[in-house]
Amino acid sequence: MQIYGLNKTTLLDFPEHVAATIFTGGCNFCCPFCHNRDLVLGTAGLVKIPEAEVLAFLKKRKGILTGVCITGGEPTMQPDLSAFVGKIKEIGYLVKLDTNGCRPKVLKDLLDSGALDYVAMDIKNTKERYAMTVGREALNIEGIEESVEILKKSSIAYEFRTTVVKELHRKEDFAAIGEWLAGAKAYFLQAYQDNENVIAGGFTAYSKEEMEEFAQIVRRNIARVELRGID
Repeated sequence: MQIYGLNKTTLLDFPEHVAATIFTGGCNFCCPFCHNRDLVLGTAGLVKIPEAEVLAFLKKRKGILTGVCITGGEPTMQPDLSAFVGKIKEIGYLVKLDTNGCRPKVLKDLLDSGALDYVAMDIKNTKERYAMTVGREALNIEGIEESVEILKKSSIAYEFRTTVVKELHRKEDFAAIGEWLAGAKAYFLQAYQDNENVIAGGFTAYSKEEMEEFAQIVRRNIARVELRGID
């Protein structure tokens, strides 16, 4: 596993659990508003954390932590992700996966094996505006659409989530996203927060009132819609 970060304790990343968060390197997207620039653009300047060291830490923290969140970058790009998750499960942890949904077969195999307990999948924008939002000139989103359907049909706890950026998202986009994700268990709108580690600057957030308006639009199709990152 290409591990380049370990948050040893978090109350935010895994709902209802005290967890550790593991950051993997590499991503097939280049979302300009992403906070993990070094994990996306290149890990040459980062220190790789040995897998054995991470597993040893998790063994020591058993009983204090109850969950492990694997994020990135994009974790499903790691060829040994399944084996690594299996080792975490053997220690006795619940596992949450953060993913952009680009590799539906990896997601399905993990779900079918019972390796995952929670999945958070990013929905970057409407289907028509996806490529622009993830920093690509063109993008085939069939894999992302497949991952959406895999999760919607799954019995696992999951959420879809969108980081809302004023320069990239319009009010009408949320009607389209709501129709796309109709019937989903949960959808979160996350307010963009500027950070020195973003891939590109110049982005801003909507107001709390605007975000709530977007949430109301999506609630036409999804029962549970909540805001994150709003003071």
